[in-house]
Amino acid sequence: MTNNKTVLVTGGAGGIGSAICRKFAEAGYAVIITYNGNLEKAEKLCNSLVGEGHSVFHAPVNDAKRLSELADFVENKYGKLDVLVNNAGITTPVAHNDLDGLTDEWIDRIFETNVRGTFAMIRACKALLLKSKDALVVNISSVAAISGVGSNVAYCASKAAIDSITRSLARALAPNIRVVSVSPGWVLGEYTKNIDPQYLQTQIDKTPLGRLAIAEDVANTVFVLTTHLTFTTGSIIPVDGGRLL
Repeated sequence: MTNNKTVLVTGGAGGIGSAICRKFAEAGYAVIITYNGNLEKAEKLCNSLVGEGHSVFHAPVNDAKRLSELADFVENKYGKLDVLVNNAGITTPVAHNDLDGLTDEWIDRIFETNVRGTFAMIRACKALLLKSKDALVVNISSVAAISGVGSNVAYCASKAAIDSITRSLARALAPNIRVVSVSPGWVLGEYTKNIDPQYLQTQIDKTPLGRLAIAEDVANTVFVLTTHLTFTTGSIIPVDGGRLL
């Protein structure tokens, strides 16, 4: 089953990215998976997706030349882009009171990927999105943008910056392109495997809905923005089980 629609997911082979790719593939979208360092993982995901027309493309979000080549690739193969999901991001654990531990190099890396990379992808794909009749950009943010609680201070700030980009571009690109942030809390998966189980249990205990999110919760939220929440733009949609209450 195909519906002649396309979705591009940056960092698509990660836990959340994989769930988003599968959700859209099941709905008949042609899925374009971009990756930075792990071709094998991206190809394995691509080969596992239902449907046809899926692609893998090496496009680090901090590499302007590759983003331009990515846009040309999408233009030549698909002709347009209906949904862009800015999922790629990086972080590293640094206690918030360890100011020396959060090095300039890590601050620059986090902002280069999470903030500049998000903007750069939208810029590179704008012309392709304008060819769609119902274009949508979803930026994967975090409740850390609001709470200031996360893996490090720069990570939290980068997610706040992403939400600001979402609001600015939702206004600037309307009415042709909608822009929304999807803002998860803790999401069970690769990252949480390295977290102290007692700490995670504390987070569960503080969450009104009594559990942490799974990647499918995020994927479902992204997908429903394309199908039902079509009058939504510039919004920051939490997927956190009420954690901020």
